[in-house]
Amino acid sequence: MSIILRHVSILLRRMKTPLLMMILLIYPLTGSFAQNPPQLVAVSLEDTLKILDKNTEFRWDPFFRSGFFTAGGHKVSFETGLPGENGDVIVDNREIFTLPLPYTDQGLLQFPEIFVSTLKTSLNLPPIEEPSFLRIAAIVIDPGHGGKDSGAVGNHSINGKDVKLMEKDVTLKVSTLLRNRLSVAYPGKQILMTRTGDTFPTLEDRVKFAHAIPLKDDEAIIFISIHANASFNKTARGYEVWYLSPDYRRTVIDKDEEGSADIRSIRNAMMEEEFTTESIIMAQSIMKGLEEYLGPRIPARGIKAEEWFVVRNARMPSVLVELGFVTNAEDTALFLSETHLRSFSDALYKGISDFITLFERSGGFTSN
Repeated sequence: MSIILRHVSILLRRMKTPLLMMILLIYPLTGSFAQNPPQLVAVSLEDTLKILDKNTEFRWDPFFRSGFFTAGGHKVSFETGLPGENGDVIVDNREIFTLPLPYTDQGLLQFPEIFVSTLKTSLNLPPIEEPSFLRIAAIVIDPGHGGKDSGAVGNHSINGKDVKLMEKDVTLKVSTLLRNRLSVAYPGKQILMTRTGDTFPTLEDRVKFAHAIPLKDDEAIIFISIHANASFNKTARGYEVWYLSPDYRRTVIDKDEEGSADIRSIRNAMMEEEFTTESIIMAQSIMKGLEEYLGPRIPARGIKAEEWFVVRNARMPSVLVELGFVTNAEDTALFLSETHLRSFSDALYKGISDFITLFERSGGFTSN
């Protein structure tokens, strides 16, 4: 019933015919559907596309087991689950439905009928025009260190073999996996990395790279710097998410911006506040994703504030993530596993994706 009511609420917000609105309100509450919910029935991808608008496009990533439908200016994103499993289905990065998820049966996608009916209604609605709302147009992923700068180094004996693990290799692998997944999920956004190989961009280069990305007035950008930790205490382990301390004062507007010094100072203070608020929310979202995907395999060390170079000089919402300790044998074992590296990237993707959805649904939190 909750799925139907949420579905109806969106229709009511967009429809103007009182009689039709009344019918939609009364029928689900009094019809046989409410009293006798049907068994979960699913249809094939071919039949799903026949039910939907003929101009509907479908994209599917079998590796990440996620896909989306687009039509009429709308986009519906989803991930697959087990037969009968419920999950979030996101419409236009704004509306979130909890529905029976599509699943695979003998290698073929199957779509529950209630999923298809919700999808059809959403794709056929006129798109909402919200030109004043900010959207995230670019995501900059910064793999820490690189080239001559190896970052933290851990030396271990694992299964009788001597292993040397360098931070720069871990950060590049996880960043590349993250970029690939974000690119599939957000084909309309710029997904960029400050380095894509074993090169050494300076800290200044990384920040300049992000600042040089062109944006429109209604577009925003976020910056995620990925690192791995080290400690003389070999038992220290776990991940952390850092944002810039709210007490740190910085210039975030163009020094050549028009207006008096007082006006520029006020605008700078307001934008500082916005970026700090958004950075904290992004840090919380990423921490939640890490906790959800990594579970008990590696401990969470919390969200912290610090004046790291890349976050204090980035004129945008920005965070720095420490994935774990290369000096700890247990964390190193995770870093050496392709499966666990993918878990790190999946966790970061989930946190960033949730932040983007929240940001764009609110129109930029503090901006309108």
